[in-house]
Amino acid sequence: MSPAAGPSAALRPPPKCIECATNRVAWSKPRVDYCYDCLPGGPATPPPCRACGSDRYFSQGLCDRCHPGAPLFLSSCKDCLAWGVYRHHNWLCWTCRWWRQHFPEGQCDYCGRTARLGESGACRLCLEQARMLQEPGRALDLVGANKHGQQMFFANMHFHRRRTPRLRPHRPRRRPSPPTGTFTPAVGVQLALFDMAPDPEVVRARAAWEDGELTRYCHQVVLEHAEKFGWSAPRRNDVVRSLRLLQTLRGAPDEKIRATDVLVLPAYDGNIASTLDVLAAAGLLIDDRPLRVEVYFASRTRLLPEPMRTELETWLRVMLDGSKQAPRQRGRDPATARVKILAIVPIVTAWAQAGVTTLAEITSDDIIAAIPSATAKRVPAVTRMRSLFKTLKARRMIFIDPTRGLTTGPGPSNMPLPLDTAAIRDALAFPDPATALGVALVAFHALTGHQVRHLQLTDIIDGRLTLPGRSIPLAGPVRVRLTAWLDYRAGRWPHTINPHLFLTQFTAGRLTPPSHVFPWKKTTLRPQALREDRILAEAHANGGDLRALCDLFGLSIEAAQRYTHTVGPGPAPAKPRSRP
Repeated sequence: MSPAAGPSAALRPPPKCIECATNRVAWSKPRVDYCYDCLPGGPATPPPCRACGSDRYFSQGLCDRCHPGAPLFLSSCKDCLAWGVYRHHNWLCWTCRWWRQHFPEGQCDYCGRTARLGESGACRLCLEQARMLQEPGRALDLVGANKHGQQMFFANMHFHRRRTPRLRPHRPRRRPSPPTGTFTPAVGVQLALFDMAPDPEVVRARAAWEDGELTRYCHQVVLEHAEKFGWSAPRRNDVVRSLRLLQTLRGAPDEKIRATDVLVLPAYDGNIASTLDVLAAAGLLIDDRPLRVEVYFASRTRLLPEPMRTELETWLRVMLDGSKQAPRQRGRDPATARVKILAIVPIVTAWAQAGVTTLAEITSDDIIAAIPSATAKRVPAVTRMRSLFKTLKARRMIFIDPTRGLTTGPGPSNMPLPLDTAAIRDALAFPDPATALGVALVAFHALTGHQVRHLQLTDIIDGRLTLPGRSIPLAGPVRVRLTAWLDYRAGRWPHTINPHLFLTQFTAGRLTPPSHVFPWKKTTLRPQALREDRILAEAHANGGDLRALCDLFGLSIEAAQRYTHTVGPGPAPAKPRSRP
């Protein structure tokens, strides 16, 4: 029987004596219903234990330590399989008893057993195995540590875990600390009663000469990141200085680092992005950074009355996280939420200035009066107001949906216009190789700005650009500019491992794509307008061939018709013949 499966018939205690109902029966096989004290003609002296010779007789010729159903019989923990637990505690060690009160039951992601699972989705046995094999400066490797099995251990033992050698600093300071022990982050954090900004000069002076446990613990991770991503010596030193600043700024010496605390480092001449990467790799980062759309929402709604702001926050949370209750919906992209905020906040702000404190007071007449008359603004305003009040009605924050029955009318129709050819020609000859290549990719092949940002080096093979569903032979001018950019890229960042085609000084030491303004910030052209100009030119060149536009640029029928309508009406459809 596996100990983890619980006590079987062999481990069950024998029945009690029918006479005293206190002691266990003397024998189960052959069956005797009395203990030795209550035997008819007794009492009788019980024999010594046939296993260890003890005089503490229990039943079946064994003592209370040797009998599998005795209270002092040792067995394995049902959850973590640790040896040395008693029946008195339901075959559970002290730690697993605590786990059963705080963690749910499920199937472990690493060993497949059904047990109590911690926050990482691992049972306690897999977690202890990973802790035992954890290397200094590294996070727990639950997959690798449990790949070839686990090492059993004793239960309820008061001992210190095997200590890994503390990492020595690369450059010893004037007051180095002894390299003994390991850095163990605290589980709980003591909240501060008062928030007081420290003196920047004092913080800089202390961080200049003091190496704490955090700096020594993360030193190896810094060196590996510097070698892997091709960091320069100044950047590596900036990260080390930032770690010293964080060691000085945080409240307790053993608590993890919050990302919001790292964001204040520029006030003390610290580095942000690379420090966040190092802390995340070391498993010491608590990422509590708000989304950009949340910061934008807070800045636009800070002057609204409280009930109205709470209602808008509920709608924003449903937009970002989705909803599992009716009406169900998936979480939207933050950029989509930002566009909707841009249309809703001006209308809601006007209502608040008119004295409205909650959206439950809004009627259909108020919405009709607030919607812009221009078609280009009316349709998105009605659509986004409908999303807002539909969410609030589902959460029972308003009584009726005032947008019910409102119609948007015909959608806005805009006609794509060609760009100035001289401006495109000047952008193609721009001295910056990244800008010239980005303009060429869109001007010749009508790529979107998103596609240009996320292009990788492996997408271009033998003069062909491979995109999802498209294989594009690169034009000659594009190849010339691609060669110039690759030469510049190899000379500027020779050791980078970033797979993206376009790099910046910020992304060369990481694996992320550049921002949406690169490489367009040096030119007046924008990728969307340049893409429309290319498609419009192709529509006029092929006489409005709808199928050719869809195949060449990956457009849908509706999107392609927007360009073919500029060419002119097509041939009139043939009338069906009437039957004689």
